Amino acid sequence: MTTIKGDAAETAETAETAKKPENAGTAEEPDAPPTLLVAEPQPPDRDGKLTLAEILEMLAGGRLPLRFTAYDGSSAGPPDAPLGIELTSPRGTTYLATARGDLGLARAYIAGDLAIHGVHPGDPYELLKALADELVFRMPPPRAMAQILRSIGVEHLRPIAPPPQEVPARWRRIAEGLRHSKARDAEAIHHHYDVSNTFYEWVLGPSMTYTCACYPRPDATLDEAQENKYRLVFEKLRLKPGDRLLDVGCGWGGMVRYAARRGVRALGVTLSQEQTTWAQRAIADEGLTDLAEVRFGDYRDIREAGFDAVSSIGLLEHIGVRNYPSYFGFLQSRLRVGGLLLNHCITRPDNTSRPSTRGFIDRYVFPDGELTGSGRIITEAQDVGLEVLHEENLRPHYALTLRDWCANLVEHWDEAVAEVGLPTAKVWGLYMAGSRLAFEAGGIQLHQVLAVRPDDRGAAADLPLRPWWTP
Repeated sequence: MTTIKGDAAETAETAETAKKPENAGTAEEPDAPPTLLVAEPQPPDRDGKLTLAEILEMLAGGRLPLRFTAYDGSSAGPPDAPLGIELTSPRGTTYLATARGDLGLARAYIAGDLAIHGVHPGDPYELLKALADELVFRMPPPRAMAQILRSIGVEHLRPIAPPPQEVPARWRRIAEGLRHSKARDAEAIHHHYDVSNTFYEWVLGPSMTYTCACYPRPDATLDEAQENKYRLVFEKLRLKPGDRLLDVGCGWGGMVRYAARRGVRALGVTLSQEQTTWAQRAIADEGLTDLAEVRFGDYRDIREAGFDAVSSIGLLEHIGVRNYPSYFGFLQSRLRVGGLLLNHCITRPDNTSRPSTRGFIDRYVFPDGELTGSGRIITEAQDVGLEVLHEENLRPHYALTLRDWCANLVEHWDEAVAEVGLPTAKVWGLYMAGSRLAFEAGGIQLHQVLAVRPDDRGAAADLPLRPWWTP
């Protein structure tokens, strides 16, 4: 998630003049014919320093899939490349030199010190893909690295303040409370979900659903796919008129309203005040107030119990892996015996990777987010006494969902920039395009896990012998 693109702006090469040797045409040799000396062009007064383009070429092993230009007049990469990156200011060099991984690139891009060419900022997918497929950075030998650092200059090796859209490092967030305390979780949710309901309407479309859709066919629209996702969840939970559903982390109330339209009494809860306000208005507009309710608050504060089903669609990523036992234990306690739980969340492809998100995603998108593998999720659900019935991976569907969200952002780019500002709009384009690439490559996945609360003898009610829903 560290690349960006655009039409490569070519920089005219600076003419360089060879230095005349001291003994050329001197008085000591008056009869000697003039000597023509040809020297390799050298930038004036460089004192052995590398240009920014030369530094990039050294780090990339000379293989650049796009055009790079910099404020020092240097350039690298194919002159006719359709994609390009332009480093426009010394501040951008400081961001790149003082932050690891994708964070430095993100800072420079969001602050306006790194420009992209050949793609729209609402969907820089093609540029990111080119960088991910073809660009490999290598650590130069110590002597070359010393030359790079000397060329960059000590003034660019001192960290500076990041763009204001960035949240502090995790260790600095202690002022907001311990990680995954109610107060700190509320602040993390506010950072990401309370951007602007109008902005989300443009990006998410009419469904106002900010979770992976399920595409019934390759040419399905985003709205069709989101409706199909709610159908899938509804059928897996075996909901019918008169049943009671609890939807934790309910967002703008999409699942709550879907269930209420079919006669289910549905209660949703979210930590976002903006989502609560929008969802309550939508419930009233649809005439669903007798069956549907969305509350502003923490799911851990729900006192009602005996629900026929619980859905958690996109919440687990914010819970924290250490809190999985209490999370699944609480959701089980809200279910009646024989009630069903569906957990839908982003996962890692393995169960051994470090769960904490880092870099750009942690600082700009999902503060305190944590991901693990589906195996860990299933284990934690089983360990509190739930019986896992079914699990499936919808990874390709999330890549398609992100593709369509980016298309919406591009379509409404000018309005989005006016609503939330250019830096925030750029964050979203970068984050969604990068996430699409990660889902396509299998670096992250999306799993649905279906479980039941058995009785004291371990029986799981009168469930069909085979899956009862339409895939």
